[in-house]
Amino acid sequence: MSNSSASILLQNLIQLSKPLRESLRKTPYYPPESNADVSIKSFLISLLPDLSISESDVRTKIKDFALCCAALASAPNATTEHLSWIPNSLSLSAVSAFEEFAKLYCDDSMHANCLMKVDGLELDLSGVTESGKRLVVDLMPDILTMLKGSVKESAIDASDESDGVSAASARAPVAYAILAAYQFRWFVAQVDAPYIGKLCPLVIPCALTALDHWSPEVKGQGMISFIYLAKNVNAAEVGGYADVILDACCQNIASDDEIWHYVVEMSMLLLNLTQRSNPRSSWYEKLTNEMLNHLERQPRNKQRRISWLKHCEVLFNGLGLVLLAHFRRLFPLFFKWMHADDDETVTLVLERVITVVRLTWIRNSPYIERLVDELVSLYKDAALKVAREHIRSLILQTLNLIRLCKRPEFDATWFKYKDDPNLTALMEVCC
Repeated sequence: MSNSSASILLQNLIQLSKPLRESLRKTPYYPPESNADVSIKSFLISLLPDLSISESDVRTKIKDFALCCAALASAPNATTEHLSWIPNSLSLSAVSAFEEFAKLYCDDSMHANCLMKVDGLELDLSGVTESGKRLVVDLMPDILTMLKGSVKESAIDASDESDGVSAASARAPVAYAILAAYQFRWFVAQVDAPYIGKLCPLVIPCALTALDHWSPEVKGQGMISFIYLAKNVNAAEVGGYADVILDACCQNIASDDEIWHYVVEMSMLLLNLTQRSNPRSSWYEKLTNEMLNHLERQPRNKQRRISWLKHCEVLFNGLGLVLLAHFRRLFPLFFKWMHADDDETVTLVLERVITVVRLTWIRNSPYIERLVDELVSLYKDAALKVAREHIRSLILQTLNLIRLCKRPEFDATWFKYKDDPNLTALMEVCC
């Protein structure tokens, strides 16, 4: 970067930072009681450049400016009290400032190349028209290293048996790790396919570090980042990280309720991405059993069962006929959940039962008679439910599917209901 170029970028950086600094200063801020000695507001202000910086510091200040914008831009979707104080207007201003600076940065002749080398990786950005994405890609090697370090500062040292949450928190306030996790998630989300796949060697180690942290808030942002990756990269781009990632998924199945929906979605997507062609993979077995263990221990936990039922379709489709090996654990849960108080659980479990029957034709299964009995019982109970029409439609689909694949067993069970006056409408369709 030439001296004149650096000088122009620096002046623009200072100019764009002024309104952000003023807005930050005017925004009321009360540190959470759990981290009363940490001021995220002061930290963010310190990231913005002022007139005292020199041109030799411009690269560092660009990174700091980007980190401040990332934190402010993350606030609208944040659930942490460390960012909840940031108003939407300030978040929007940060996004605008970042985009405006990115245009100036990318217009500079030094950054106009279509081919960009990032940490030894050559990316063809000829199809990228958004200057913000170009700037993010250019900064990622340095910034992700910094963010990874911030997360590790308050992490538990697995090699030290005496290390724990208290000791880790004493070394560095967890607030900074939480902030870094949100910044990391924002940076990752700015780069889409196919470019994000090329950056996996940078992104995955940082995401794994977040998953290894003891704080659910840090873990959650790492999980969301992995969910984004799973939807935007291919198995080849994940490469040799597959086993490490899936092991991290297994280790995190025991996560708190507040992030369990993230770990379930993340695990399902990554399992499907990396093991899709191998339903007999040991990872399918490990992750399926680990999730079922937790569901069996808390079958009445509405939040967990709904999260799992929403995302397990991917798992079922990946397993295919191998699902038969899990029937003895799946169907007892299905039978309990069919009679849950909430319509959402009932609807979801019926949809998943249809998937299981469709994929396996429930061959060699002892559950056919019980399944028909439970569906008939639910059909009657559905009269009192708000979603009764939809529920009864799903029951009918399931019964017809069972009849197609197991006609003799179905007829033998169905016969005992032939004179039930409450099933007249059902009889007309199923018989």
